Amino acid sequence: MKKFNLVYIFVCVALSVINAQNKEEVLPFFDKSGRVALQTTEMKSLADTIAVVNHRRDDIVWSRIVYRILDMREKQNSQVYFPITPTEKYKSLFRVILEATVNDTLKPYEKKEFDIQPFWDKEPICKDKLSDFYVICDWDSTNTKIRKTPLVVNNKITNKPEISSYAYADYAGKQLKYIVQEIVFFNKHYSKMYTKVIAIAPIYIYNETNVTNMNVLGTNKTGEGIWNFFQNSVVCWYLYDELRPYLAKQLIIPNGNENQRITFDDFFSQRLYYSYLLGDSNMFDKMFLQTYSNPVDIRREQLRIEYELMNIEQDIWEQ
Repeated sequence: MKKFNLVYIFVCVALSVINAQNKEEVLPFFDKSGRVALQTTEMKSLADTIAVVNHRRDDIVWSRIVYRILDMREKQNSQVYFPITPTEKYKSLFRVILEATVNDTLKPYEKKEFDIQPFWDKEPICKDKLSDFYVICDWDSTNTKIRKTPLVVNNKITNKPEISSYAYADYAGKQLKYIVQEIVFFNKHYSKMYTKVIAIAPIYIYNETNVTNMNVLGTNKTGEGIWNFFQNSVVCWYLYDELRPYLAKQLIIPNGNENQRITFDDFFSQRLYYSYLLGDSNMFDKMFLQTYSNPVDIRREQLRIEYELMNIEQDIWEQ
């Protein structure tokens, strides 16, 4: 009899646990106010359990690092550009990155001097120095002195850095481009090509160096002048794997389908963005802008490398 009671109690407990789990899994589409309910709890837990595929070094028989430009003015990328002013539900890619840098532990890294490539060997940028990297520069009313408006300011009460609500909309509206560092590689074990995002860098042209040299660029729009202007526009670099937990928590703004549930991590992992080549790893260690000044020549090189990347899988098996 006692054995029967114990079995009965065990079954009841098991059923109650299953029912509780089922109740938790059944999420309503609308909240109590009649609005669409976002599944924020599940997204936060997802950020702690991101799947990572570990490729064996011996299985990688070919790889190439490429640099791409993400232009927010392209329609395919507009979902990660808006909203410029964050709302309760949605944030832009720039807002996610900036909040993770200022309010959390995401580490930004400097670029190499006179180049665009990341400088991983150098110590990350400390929060006290963020105002030197995220700053709006323009000429004052007399057009004789450059006026600086920091995006990251120090809170006088908490003595901690915070995002300036005064400068943010102006800065975010002009944050139109990013550099994405990717590695394309072939895994012989899976007989498949893979592309992985290594790092992301915001590009912002209105810094002190560029604003000072605006007039110079007006008379030197080819060659070294354009390259100097571009490489000075790279703010800093972020490792994508360090950024992923923050991207996995945030849904992108829907585009024509309010039931769309795509996070920033989905957007980048599935390569849903539109981009164009800036350059690749080569023995000359130069990007297209450093080698070619004619747009036709640059476009020809972009198409050549894209064609090589597309056909490398077939070429490997023919060797």
